[in-house]
Amino acid sequence: MPELDEPLLTQLTDDAIQLLIQLIQTPSFSRQEDQTAAHLVRFLTFHGARPERNAHNVWAVSRHYDPARPTVLLNSHHDTVQPGPSWTADPFGGLVDGDKLTGVGSNDAGAAAVSLLATFLYFEQHPPAFNLICAITAEEEISGPDGIRRLLPLLPEIALGIVGEPTQMNLAVAEKGLVVLDCTAHGRTGHAAREEGENALYQALDDIQRLRNVQFERVSELLGPVKLTVTQIQAGTQHNVVPDRCTFVADVRTNELYTNAEVVEIVRGLLGSNVVPRSTHLNSSRIAPSHPLVRRGVALGRRTFGSVTLSDQSMMPFTTVKIGPGDSARSHTPDEYILLSEISAGVRGYVELLHGFELPAAG
Repeated sequence: MPELDEPLLTQLTDDAIQLLIQLIQTPSFSRQEDQTAAHLVRFLTFHGARPERNAHNVWAVSRHYDPARPTVLLNSHHDTVQPGPSWTADPFGGLVDGDKLTGVGSNDAGAAAVSLLATFLYFEQHPPAFNLICAITAEEEISGPDGIRRLLPLLPEIALGIVGEPTQMNLAVAEKGLVVLDCTAHGRTGHAAREEGENALYQALDDIQRLRNVQFERVSELLGPVKLTVTQIQAGTQHNVVPDRCTFVADVRTNELYTNAEVVEIVRGLLGSNVVPRSTHLNSSRIAPSHPLVRRGVALGRRTFGSVTLSDQSMMPFTTVKIGPGDSARSHTPDEYILLSEISAGVRGYVELLHGFELPAAG
């Protein structure tokens, strides 16, 4: 196998760091990513790629694309959360102090985004045995409709997705999904002083107790059991009226052994209350330990684990793995930062993972 192109790696890493500083200095809250999208287009164009843009999603298909070969998608996001009041540094300063780069979105997931862009550009000059598409998308932080969900129908068939999120460059081979359930118990109003009405609040409490005791049979070795938590309840209009309606909300974190639709039906079968999911598209995901990319990563010393944090992986109907520079514990925290050395290790780690890699056509 040929050696890596070290001068190119160094140059692309330096360029990636400068791009990340520029992205940090440009606010890009979810649904407000117009200006960072423009930066991404200019960056790819400057480096000879052929970027496309739809809404605030930016992507490039390799100029070596061959429809007869399987396609790997490199994906991360360029939207950020709002910085909180506890920041002591300028969240949009992009300040470099030694090895540390501070700014909102630096760790989640700017470092992964620019590292994947550098990886894509590296393989533009050293074509792999498969197709590459790099997509830096919008609205990940809110699982919005105009992010990866909007982009995927515009892309060719994808055999494998590499999702860039802060994992310390370890391989998240499974990720928990999310389904939020709006539940409503119905009764009949009556005066609280008399034996009248049917108390919807009591019916809801009975259902909540059932949910508190429910145990889902399939327990994942990577992600553990499905976790269901009732987080909100509301009923009643005044103290002397038996409520005829009580609503409550359940937050359900699914493992890879259930689809969200399955979980919804199980819960419906347990409760007298009406159960309506807000959506079922944020499913859990997994990649087989025997997958060639996982085996490659393990051979390179990468640890595998199950991730409890949600990403755009949940909306990809093909095999995916989550890996990227940075630490998930820093995400959405005051004075969020990334180390420049982590970005360098991220670019190299992605390139090493794909350098000489062969992906079967079936994915």
